[in-house]
Amino acid sequence: MARERITFIASDAPDAQAALARLRKRYGEAGDNADVIVGLGGDGLMLSCLHRIMSGDFADNPLPIYGMNQGTLGFLMNPYAEDDLLLRLSVAESSSLHPLRMRARGQDGRINEALAINEVSLFRETHQAAKLRIFVDGRMRLESLTCDGILLATPAGSTAYNLSAHGPILPLDAGVLALTPISAFRPRRWRGALLQHEAVVRLEVLDPGKRPVSAVADNSEVRNIVEVEIAEDREVTLKLLFDPGGALGERILTEQFAP
Repeated sequence: MARERITFIASDAPDAQAALARLRKRYGEAGDNADVIVGLGGDGLMLSCLHRIMSGDFADNPLPIYGMNQGTLGFLMNPYAEDDLLLRLSVAESSSLHPLRMRARGQDGRINEALAINEVSLFRETHQAAKLRIFVDGRMRLESLTCDGILLATPAGSTAYNLSAHGPILPLDAGVLALTPISAFRPRRWRGALLQHEAVVRLEVLDPGKRPVSAVADNSEVRNIVEVEIAEDREVTLKLLFDPGGALGERILTEQFAP
């Protein structure tokens, strides 16, 4: 695939905006005729780009994204360099992602849907711990979990909040999702589960009036929910581009050996 016509997107950070101006002057701006998006910023900028694609900004032509780090960690980004950008794009390796689709039903009966690249999380809204019931593919697996919350993470998101909550790092092509409790109180020894990526997870909120819970798909929040259904959406495919040897699968594997 040709990757010579570029549309640039940058975060609001001053360094990213300065880089945006220099790169547009050097390589031009293809706009709607682009073959590839080059994102300048950090992981937040990359997630924002992916959500823009899913929300329809590039619905007719979901372009691959090549990120260059102008943020802090930059786990989803390539090193920043202004030279040889067209060459880097021509040899870049592609990693495909499928988001999670969340369907959250509120106490008012309304259904809210959202997509998540990293994870769908449930959180207690007050000082009261949440009480949740867990179903996988229609079968109840845990009658009652008392906790601060729970999350279902994709492989791409497994090194983010999921890892901070002591969930496992998932290889990109493992075909599994991580169901990870957040500060579980009862049962104390339950540390989560690995699920096939085809699994449909349903989480019921027990006593939502006394113990209100919110659901968050990446950064899209729905409050006062009574039930959430989560499943991978295989009809949505997102492509990230990385320099040779630095594809997302390799980065996730490297994280498993990090000190």
